[in-house]
Amino acid sequence: MNLVVAVTDGDWFETLRRQPELAEVNFWAPSAASFRALRPGELFLFKLHAPRNFIVGGGIFAHANALPCSLAWEAFGVANGAGSAAEMRARIAKYRRAGPGDRSDFAIGCRILTQPFFFEEPDWIPVPASWSPNIVKFKTYTTGEAEGAALWDEVNDRLARQVAAGMPGVAEPGARYGGPQLIRPRLGQGAFRVLVTDLYKRRCAVTQERTLPALEAAHIRPYGEGGAHEAPNGLLLRRDIHSLFDAGYVTVTPALRFEVSGRIREEFENGRHYYALHGRRIEAPREAGQRPDAGALAWHNEERFRG
Repeated sequence: MNLVVAVTDGDWFETLRRQPELAEVNFWAPSAASFRALRPGELFLFKLHAPRNFIVGGGIFAHANALPCSLAWEAFGVANGAGSAAEMRARIAKYRRAGPGDRSDFAIGCRILTQPFFFEEPDWIPVPASWSPNIVKFKTYTTGEAEGAALWDEVNDRLARQVAAGMPGVAEPGARYGGPQLIRPRLGQGAFRVLVTDLYKRRCAVTQERTLPALEAAHIRPYGEGGAHEAPNGLLLRRDIHSLFDAGYVTVTPALRFEVSGRIREEFENGRHYYALHGRRIEAPREAGQRPDAGALAWHNEERFRG
């Protein structure tokens, strides 16, 4: 099992350690370079810039991708480690050495972490002996070697202390004890949105629209009504279709057919463009565990769709 120790912006860390009970954070990089060092469920740890050579917290790696910074802010807000979208963009611009006239919506690398935790200063962990001051991004360790195994044990020890002290906002208790193991990421709203966007290849499941700002991750069964922030409870939809789906004017059947309610015509004397889509089979992820859940779709058909 791998662990990543990543060089961490001090302002990002200080902003997030003060936030109560965060479900997720976006550890962003100023460039859109891909990240393949971890599998979902492995540990991603925060190390401050020198001379503070300590590991100060971490989270459970869930997903990585690249997004325009505006959409990263829309998905995660303050969980990006900044107080505002303007503050976040200014930090990105500083790292990219962008000129004051550059108004680009920078594409950034997003490493989405769930169940984040932050250590109090007495519990900070010195970096392993093999850490080099020349590292500017991250280093990967493995629990199959002495340093990685020792680091795993140190993190578990700190988290156990936080649990014993009754401190809020630390990782799931069942993930803290025993030998190295993958920990199931508990997705929040932002991670759900980004994961569903990527699983649907950044295209609307119904229309295949691929203008990213016009797309939204829809919950088939709302989170507040028993639905989960999980891929089988999600669809990537164009924004207007998402609104109609939530309101029950359209649905997707368990056979993955898009249906449009006659109520649109009755109530609004309109909807020609939507009726043209009626009966269309939606595009869904190929992997069975990521496709829309038939039970959730049946719930939407029966409990939300206006028929």
